Amino acid sequence: MNAVEPPVAAAPERHLARHPALAELRGWHRELTALRHALHANPELGFEEHFTAELVARQLARYGVDEVHRGIGRTGLVGVIRGKQTHSSRTIGLRADMDALPMHEENDLPHRSRKAGAMHGCGHDGHMTMLLGAARYLAANRDFDGTVHLIFQPGEEGFAGAQAMIDDGLFERFPCDTVYAMHNWPALPPGTIAVRPGPMMAAADRVTITIRGRGGHGAHPYLTVDPVLAAAHVITAAQSIVSRNVSPIDSAVVSLCSIQAGHPGAMSVIPDEAKLVGTVRTFRTETQALVEQRLRALVDSIAGGFGATAELFYERIYPATINSHREALFGARVAEELVGAERVVRDLEPSMGAEDFSFMLQVRPGAYFRIGQGGADAGSLLHSTRYDFNDSILPIGAALFVRLAEQSMPLGSIA
Repeated sequence: MNAVEPPVAAAPERHLARHPALAELRGWHRELTALRHALHANPELGFEEHFTAELVARQLARYGVDEVHRGIGRTGLVGVIRGKQTHSSRTIGLRADMDALPMHEENDLPHRSRKAGAMHGCGHDGHMTMLLGAARYLAANRDFDGTVHLIFQPGEEGFAGAQAMIDDGLFERFPCDTVYAMHNWPALPPGTIAVRPGPMMAAADRVTITIRGRGGHGAHPYLTVDPVLAAAHVITAAQSIVSRNVSPIDSAVVSLCSIQAGHPGAMSVIPDEAKLVGTVRTFRTETQALVEQRLRALVDSIAGGFGATAELFYERIYPATINSHREALFGARVAEELVGAERVVRDLEPSMGAEDFSFMLQVRPGAYFRIGQGGADAGSLLHSTRYDFNDSILPIGAALFVRLAEQSMPLGSIA
């Protein structure tokens, strides 16, 4: 059963500073910031989030949530908070990602990463902190009729941790009528909230092309079958797939980003093999299938034309992140009530990046938000070695989680 979508009045007089939930959360800002810094200083990669999960579990217990369940999807966990009433049997899932990136941090900050080769360069430390702030408020006030499931998900950065939690029975053990998540966005001003019905992020596919020829001496190429030459033609031809096969009102990207062939020290040796690795990004499954079909045809025919053979391994990593219409519109109205209509973007341009919250949206209705944190003009970009989360938005993100729960499951309503 979908959550009831109550009317949310756009009340401009209830602006940022005066909203009760936001005001209380702002009173905890120093503590939330310290918590975020502790998470930032101790980053862990996908499915290695043992310290992170323990810290989160301790905080949830301290805040008085009703249950904390560990080890879901390997290192994930779920906190359970029941409202003042549970007559409606409504449920909602609020999700934050936990893992860091395999990067060396170059910031000179007191809370910089203490771990070489690992860094919270995408703001997952902030996402967890916002959900913890929401947990504290919801557990203390419980102004809703139903159950909130706080989902702390491992392995978002390429490990499909959302799918791992689903495969481990996430939604059977913790039913969710709807599910919501958010991600910081440096390109938006701090405190701006963006959402849209339909596509938010693209599907991400991995492409590996292996071209096999017959190596030999670079001075006698006529005696070889040169896989490097064939690879070069494949790279060029692949760029025609989108421009000549995909409608201009649709979107797709084909990027071959790596080529490995031969040895840099062997200037006169034509190798036997060349390998190309890249990515395909699409929003529609029909477009995804079309790009794969055309890429296979091009790779086979071009390699064959040069006397070589080719093998294409096409791996569908993450599906597109598609917000359900009802929940996106509901979320936009909740955001307007919280920060004002002037700070809500309802038609944010979709990103060709990918997000594994998409797996959750495939099985439950919900929405994925962007929360502005600014800093893009100063180079504070996601996945940058100098990125840092903007702590000023912690109360706003936490309050959005709170209001999504309270407005989805209002006290005194009939399911």
